[in-house]
Amino acid sequence: MDLTSKTVLLLTVLVAVALFAFTVLLWPRLAHRTWRAVTGRIGLLLATQLTLFASVGLMVNNAFGFYASWADLFGQETEAGVVVDHPTGRHGTDPGRQGVERTGLPHDNRRAAVAGRLDKVLVRGDDTGITSPAYVYLPPEYFQPQNAHRRFPTAVVLTGYPGTAEALYSKLHYPQTERRLVAKGKMQPTILVMLRPTVAPPRDTECMDIPGGPQTETFFTKELRADIAAHYRTGTEARNWGVIGDSTGGYCALKMTMRHPEAFSTGVALSGYYKAPIDPTTGDLFGGDARLQRENDLLWRQRHLPPPPVNLLVTTSKQGEANYKDTMRFIEGTKSPTEISSIILESGGHNFNTWRREIPPALTWLSSRLSA
Repeated sequence: MDLTSKTVLLLTVLVAVALFAFTVLLWPRLAHRTWRAVTGRIGLLLATQLTLFASVGLMVNNAFGFYASWADLFGQETEAGVVVDHPTGRHGTDPGRQGVERTGLPHDNRRAAVAGRLDKVLVRGDDTGITSPAYVYLPPEYFQPQNAHRRFPTAVVLTGYPGTAEALYSKLHYPQTERRLVAKGKMQPTILVMLRPTVAPPRDTECMDIPGGPQTETFFTKELRADIAAHYRTGTEARNWGVIGDSTGGYCALKMTMRHPEAFSTGVALSGYYKAPIDPTTGDLFGGDARLQRENDLLWRQRHLPPPPVNLLVTTSKQGEANYKDTMRFIEGTKSPTEISSIILESGGHNFNTWRREIPPALTWLSSRLSA
């Protein structure tokens, strides 16, 4: 039976209830000081606690979609995603297909000219007043003499909310994956700027310029690009810049690319969503402005606003992701000159294991759309 099956959840709850009742009934018989009685009490308590925790865990997993299957839970889902291009027309998309295979590489931060370099930096926004830590990965080619005057394409890499920037290289292995792809000729050397979208903690700003609040969108689309370009050999045009993220970072990647084609030419959303939530972590994002709220709804933008000339990649899973239906609607609603591609897994939850399967083909696709 599947991990997300209601039958599995029901059986686990019934077992937990039965064990609880069994413990109550047997407790008087086990109220002795013999080793058998003590062992019996320990066994019953342990079994009851385990089934209780399992029931709660299954309910939480079913509600939030962290894991889609037993193989996903135990890290056995390793098949990589495949990029599918969907040629767009005036009224939507048509089918198309392109395959990319999975790769990976352990990170090595020794000599910069051989393994590249990982810099921890502080990005400052003079106008917004936002300051955020970030990690900048510079590929080995950046330090090689023949490239001394070369400018490199750049990708902003975002976590979900709240997320940690360190997870982008320690758990999701973005720099390591890039090195492997470059070595195989599947990706051009690219500067990675890795940070979380939570630049005004603890508030989840959803990468918005909030009326009377943090101007996060301006920070990412203007100040971050300008600050990085002032210190590293990056391009300054939209065709030199892309943005990729998971979950909240995926929504940000799509939204900022669609709203600011002058800043980013390419956006990748891993398990992203298409409308900003309103909850205690976000507060009032729109200040009562209905127009602003509509314009940050990406499905609404597709229906009512002219499509921008950008490249977008979205990912989802048929089993395990809550965004599957919205993602299919987003693909179908994309109109030219926007280009849309997708990675759709058969199974995969909202977790690092799923994203590690999608990152190699996503980086290959992203790199093919950026220019130095």
